[in-house]
Amino acid sequence: MKLSEMIGERFRETPSDCVVESHAFMLRGGYMKYVANGIYSVLPPLKRITDKIEGIIREEMDALGGQEVLFPVALPASLWEESGRLQAVGPELLRFKDRNGSGMVLGMTHEEAAVHMVREYASGHSRYPFMIYQIQTKFRDEARPRAGMIRVREFTMKDAYSFHTSQEDLDAFYRRCLHAYERIFARVGIPQVLSVASDSGMMGGSLSHEFMLLTPAGEDSIVLCPHCGYRANMEAAECILPTVPERTEQELSGVHTPDIRTIQELCGFLNMPSQKICKAVVYQRDRDGSWVIVFLRGDLEINETKLTNLLGEGIHPALLTEESGLQAGFIGPCGLPAGDLASPNAKYTVFYDRSLRGASGLACGANRKDFHFVGLCMERDCPDVRYHDLAKAVPGGICPSCRESGITVSRGIEVGNIFQLGTKYTHAMHMQYVDENGVLKEPLMGCYGIGIGRLAASVCEASHDEYGPVWPVSIAPWQVHICCLRSDNEQVHSQADRLYDLLGKEGFEVLYDDRPVSAGVMFSDADLLGVPIRLTVSPRNQKAGCVELSLRRDKSGSVKIPVEEVLPRVTETIRRLRGECRPD
Repeated sequence: MKLSEMIGERFRETPSDCVVESHAFMLRGGYMKYVANGIYSVLPPLKRITDKIEGIIREEMDALGGQEVLFPVALPASLWEESGRLQAVGPELLRFKDRNGSGMVLGMTHEEAAVHMVREYASGHSRYPFMIYQIQTKFRDEARPRAGMIRVREFTMKDAYSFHTSQEDLDAFYRRCLHAYERIFARVGIPQVLSVASDSGMMGGSLSHEFMLLTPAGEDSIVLCPHCGYRANMEAAECILPTVPERTEQELSGVHTPDIRTIQELCGFLNMPSQKICKAVVYQRDRDGSWVIVFLRGDLEINETKLTNLLGEGIHPALLTEESGLQAGFIGPCGLPAGDLASPNAKYTVFYDRSLRGASGLACGANRKDFHFVGLCMERDCPDVRYHDLAKAVPGGICPSCRESGITVSRGIEVGNIFQLGTKYTHAMHMQYVDENGVLKEPLMGCYGIGIGRLAASVCEASHDEYGPVWPVSIAPWQVHICCLRSDNEQVHSQADRLYDLLGKEGFEVLYDDRPVSAGVMFSDADLLGVPIRLTVSPRNQKAGCVELSLRRDKSGSVKIPVEEVLPRVTETIRRLRGECRPD
């Protein structure tokens, strides 16, 4: 490819809306172009990168015995009605009607389509196990797309679905797929990706893992234990606090706290640490708008995923109206009417986080404007409540696995996920097979996803410098970048042309910058394109009968090699770089 003929432009300035490096470099480097919020057109450099990622994924999925298929992007809503997800999934599922008035959806995931494809085929036990996969465009109507390819609305994804007749077989394949994912991430150049326990969310199932690239650009919080290696997504991590609050005997009494509504204000007014505050967080159910109150320690945050799982339905932050009967900023567990969850006439659903178990000497709302209680003792004043794990894990907390203190929390990008779905979809969609004893049973499912564009952006986040991406050779858009300085010099241009032809005939992927631009522009564009090997042809080098070879990842220097040694040197360098992308 000659750069003078390649569509797309490169820019020096970083767009103002870029919050992560990969987004900035991909826009500046002509990898993609903004179309709409969370939707991009892909230009040649990124298309070549994603094609290579897809090729690696196909090799690993085929090695597992996977069979590639292709599901529709637009699906009848009736399929999602069968599974029960048409109503359960929120507005991120794009629903519409076709010209005949039939309900349709744009696929954001394809469990329903997978079951639909094979439920007649797999009616006998001899057809199991098997796995099907696709690489397909999907659409998820994200509320807040951001960070370029990391969080978009339209995206390309590899999703695979396996079918099994026993839990043992599903477990074995799940482990094989986990190792295949580790090989994929090593081959694309980010072997540091971690597998972490995760929450299954709307996918359902009993076991799931996410694969996380630890980076400040990530949106997910990952809980890590330095002692035993435990790691989990914040959504799934148990919150265990290192100490139990000390016992303090004090009568429950009211305190006038005019205009004191926040935890910070209350701590200052009462001269108490936030750990000694019992705070209330209020939500409403998506289904009927009824109120859900959670009490927890003042220094902790609610884990909304845990609360959603406990309730079994969606929630949203509450809008406290007069109808609620709740005094915003002054809600407490004492004197709250009809708060018993077991009562069918309960006005509120009330939960208590286990951070409050055994606590005493607390301050809390008095359910009266401008008043708080002090001296709250949970055992004495709230004797019959049940406690749940509803808080986010905190740095320094106790590891749920080894019970040592000192867990840490890091940011990460989810680059893949795997789930054991069990019979969630096969049961709902009436998929059955006849076992060896003639008994009808429902097969077990697993599903396994990798976002292609997000993976490319994640590699860029992990491998870049201040000038642009540093692409691993396994997925780089080209292997060699020829820079022809002074293309108006006939001898220099002729030598660059010969190199371009020679390397191309030997099967190397070459980008040839033959434009009549300054060295500064040429090298700046080369940095943005991130090709692993750069060959510079210039008047000085041409007179000396040599070419300057440099590596994109090494800005400290270059070597001059005779023209006749370019081919063996490039061959050896690419062989070495490829070796670095092989799994251990």
